[in-house]
Amino acid sequence: LFSDVKVRNVHSNKEVKEDPNMKAKKITKKLFPNSKLFKEWGDELSAEEQTEAQNLFQQYGYNVFLSDRLPLNRDIPDTRDPRCANKKYPEDLPTLSVVLIYLNEALSILKRAIRSIIDRTPPHLLKEIILVDDYSTKGLYSDYIKLINKQRPGLIKQVKHTEQMGLTQARISGWKASTGDVVAILDAHIEVQAEWAQPALARIKEDRTVIVSPAFDRVNFDTLKLVKYATAAHAFDWALWCMYDLMVPFKNFITLFIVYRSPSIMGILFADRLFFGEIGALDDGMKIYGGENVELGIRVWLCGGSVEVVPCTRIAHIERAHKPYLPDLSVTMKRNALRVAEVWMDEYKTNVLIAWSLPLKDHGLDIGDISERKKLREKLQCKPFKWYLDNVYPQLDSWEDLLAYGALKNTLEEGLCVDQGEVPGSVPILHRCHYYTPQNTYYRRNGELYIGKIKSHKYNSNRCLVDNGKSNTPALHDCKTSKEKGFNMLWDFKQVLYPSNAFYFILYPCMTSKILCSVLQTGGTQRQSSAFVLVWFPFLF
Repeated sequence: LFSDVKVRNVHSNKEVKEDPNMKAKKITKKLFPNSKLFKEWGDELSAEEQTEAQNLFQQYGYNVFLSDRLPLNRDIPDTRDPRCANKKYPEDLPTLSVVLIYLNEALSILKRAIRSIIDRTPPHLLKEIILVDDYSTKGLYSDYIKLINKQRPGLIKQVKHTEQMGLTQARISGWKASTGDVVAILDAHIEVQAEWAQPALARIKEDRTVIVSPAFDRVNFDTLKLVKYATAAHAFDWALWCMYDLMVPFKNFITLFIVYRSPSIMGILFADRLFFGEIGALDDGMKIYGGENVELGIRVWLCGGSVEVVPCTRIAHIERAHKPYLPDLSVTMKRNALRVAEVWMDEYKTNVLIAWSLPLKDHGLDIGDISERKKLREKLQCKPFKWYLDNVYPQLDSWEDLLAYGALKNTLEEGLCVDQGEVPGSVPILHRCHYYTPQNTYYRRNGELYIGKIKSHKYNSNRCLVDNGKSNTPALHDCKTSKEKGFNMLWDFKQVLYPSNAFYFILYPCMTSKILCSVLQTGGTQRQSSAFVLVWFPFLF
């Protein structure tokens, strides 16, 4: 069933279990020099092999050609802290249901994920592996499932969607089909480390309200080599894009676990199966991809649970070059983020709108029916979002002192707006108004004025529009550095009514500095600006 594949190592010239009939191949010129697949891999492939590898790469987003030639039970580096291997776990841990979700996953990738789970999980703990197929059009998965179940009857279950429903629905389907004490919801393009399950199961046995995330390592999409990641908590910015954040670990003095309190979760998780349902599982109103994991993390913290990263539970995850769901994930991500904000973020929901450069009223996006999620929040007696900012994720800048954002229009010619200019670079320019991110302007209560993208986290500094006292032109510089150097960076304003009945701010730095009277350059010409108007157009603050 799990016989090793005899292959040559296509990472290098070193041969591993080489077929004696295989002849050395002449190095061929790369046919796809601009392909991400061939940047660090594939020098020894023939033209025919390169074409096959490239075609598979375009379909799947990772190196299927190589995967098909690697052993299913290949060795991977043990990236755990050495202390993890010395820790002993009780025999009576909760049973585990493993859910693997996929859409058009390469068969060898799926096989390797299953193989690593079976090989590295004690049989008495592994109750079932549930494969959730979100309406794949590729692969012969059923034949392989039957083959495994001949060896381990009933181990593999399959849930098949009759239409593509997206990641959130696939995860919900897997959870509903599970019967173990604990459910682990994973992607199918993973490999698990030794003793991956026991630390997470032990932590949940101690506290069933903890949602556990593993620590992640990266598997390169081209070479399929494992790269160790530093253990980090999972977080997000105000647009709700996921990110890693280096939080301070703490020790649970009862079990001596070293864990990381995590503001959010990446989507791969362990949870007590019943508690997961009690807390509301996942929001089935989410579309396709994005935001559902952040929503879960926020909800768990607000409603009586917690999220932790357990470093001794490690999973290696292939980071695709491109994803199978949508070419542009921002479409559904934006919609889902607004849904999360409307249900859970109270007065801070405006920050999500600002992060997506949307008007604070009448943004025009359909976020679906949220009445049931609001009822859930009331039923669970969840805390306000301010509690989350104060106690769980204080690193997230609340933007409470943000007075306005919009665009800086020139009063001499209102079709021109201040633009951040070339990046990298510090020279703002006048440009035809288009109201996208490079022209976004943010005015804070302390008088600081930002041009371009505003930072979501307190530890990141924004770029302020400043007068350094030496130049004749304004410049964008790091706010913290500008303050340390004593640059003129605080702006006064007067609020008046714009002809279109929208309020706007006339800024008067000429009262205290020369920025307003300085020259901004655009298109090779220079324009003297008598005043700038920070106008909420086409938005209204």
